[in-house]
Amino acid sequence: MLQPAIITIDGPAASGKSTLGALLAKQLGYTYFDTGVLYRALTYLALAQGIAPDDVPALVRLAEQMNAHVEPPTLEDGRQYTVTADGQDITWAIREPEVERHVSAVSAHPAVRTALREQQRVIGRRGRVVMVGRDIGNVVMPDADFKIFLLASAEERARRRHHELISQGREASFEQVFEDLRRRDALDAQNTLQPADAYIVNSDGLSPADIVGKLCAVLEQRTRG
Repeated sequence: MLQPAIITIDGPAASGKSTLGALLAKQLGYTYFDTGVLYRALTYLALAQGIAPDDVPALVRLAEQMNAHVEPPTLEDGRQYTVTADGQDITWAIREPEVERHVSAVSAHPAVRTALREQQRVIGRRGRVVMVGRDIGNVVMPDADFKIFLLASAEERARRRHHELISQGREASFEQVFEDLRRRDALDAQNTLQPADAYIVNSDGLSPADIVGKLCAVLEQRTRG
């Protein structure tokens, strides 16, 4: 088997997909693309423009018109990438609790996902890419060469998300983060389906580096095979 052109990583919210995807892409020399960024950017812009999370026609129009870009990090402030919309750096703004509370409702609309799906595929088809997000392996890139499904308990995911917020100097209680996460899980359920041909990894108790090492070993074995 040749080195995979497209690697996808699916899994529930805060399971560590982004961290793992960035590390794996760096290790392999691939492009890293977190597709969830597009949904977060859309949610941020919708909130800024007063568009309700259930106003599907307005959200679709905004998705088709938004001028959002994802680039390599432009600042050394802990970011994995730089996200801009209409020339404005919104990298950290799309991680605010208000966006966190509404992004699942926005991304749950089939018409919204359809509006953004082709943009995701264009990037994936360039090859040598690690794509992270929900429904990537099942819907966006069903023919991907290597699919990963990352699991983690709700408690572990909430702990990671809470630590991320605190490390960024934001006020957040673990209880609120946990409840927000449970609400997101319920909304995301239909878009977090495990691909039948995915390689499953439970990240509880494992560091991102441990998982990357494990995945690289699997890829090397498959390449030799």
